Amino acid sequence: MNRFFVDKVDAVDAKDKYIIISDPAQLHHLRDVLRIKPLELVVVFDNCGNEYITVVVEIGIKAVKLKVKEKMVPKDLGVSITVACAIPKKVKMDDIVDKLTQLGVECIIPLETERVIVRLDKQKKIERFQRWEKIALSAAKQSQRSKLAVIKPISALKDVLSSAKEFDLKLIPTLEGNRISLKEVINQEYKKTKKIIILIGPEGDFTYLEIALAKKAGFLPVSLGARVLRVDTAAVAVVSFIKLNEAY
Repeated sequence: MNRFFVDKVDAVDAKDKYIIISDPAQLHHLRDVLRIKPLELVVVFDNCGNEYITVVVEIGIKAVKLKVKEKMVPKDLGVSITVACAIPKKVKMDDIVDKLTQLGVECIIPLETERVIVRLDKQKKIERFQRWEKIALSAAKQSQRSKLAVIKPISALKDVLSSAKEFDLKLIPTLEGNRISLKEVINQEYKKTKKIIILIGPEGDFTYLEIALAKKAGFLPVSLGARVLRVDTAAVAVVSFIKLNEAY
C-alpha cells in the first residue's frame, strides 16, 4: 500500500476516526501522481512510530479525508543510531541522508569540521536543511519506516561533542592513531548498548586536534579496515555493519 506522513494523529486509538492530509506535496502525489481514488486503502504513519491503515473517504482540492480502519502497534526499532557526518563535496550529502534513512538511522547531523570544503551561508544552510528533510521523508516512505529520521541543522563538531553525553557508545572512525576494529567494539559493546553516535569525517579525515577533542568527550577511535573510504561510503558502511549485527 502507498504510504503518507502526518506530523501527529490526535487521539486515534480506535477505528472510525479520521485523518486529514493537507500537505500540498503529498496531496499532489496522492491525487495527481498515484491517482488514488475513494475507497482505496493507504497507510499513514506519524512522527511517533504509529501506523494506520486507512480508506480514502474524500479527495478535495485542498485536502484528503481518510477513515482509520486499523492502528498498528509501533515497531521495535532496535538500537538508536545517530550519525554526525561531515558535509562532502557536490551533492553527496543528499545520498547520505537517503541511504542512512533507508538503513534506519534515527538522527542525522550534517557536520562542519576543519577540513570540510563545502561552506554555506545562512540562507544556503536553510535551503539544504529543507531539502534534506524532504529526501528523508521520501526515503522513509520508500523503505516503509514507521518513523522519520530526524535531520538536525548543520552543526559544528564542538556542539555535537558537547551534546553527546546521552549516548551509550560513541564512535569516531579515523585513519590515524591507535584504533580498535569496528567489528571488535560492536561485538564487545552491542548487547549493552541502546544509543550509538558515530562521527564521520570529511575528505582528509579529522584533524589531530578534533580526534583528541572527540576522545576527551568519550569517543572511541575505530578502524573500518585497510581501505580509505569516501565520506558517503564510510557512513553507509558503518551503519550497515551495525544493522547487520542487529539482524543476527
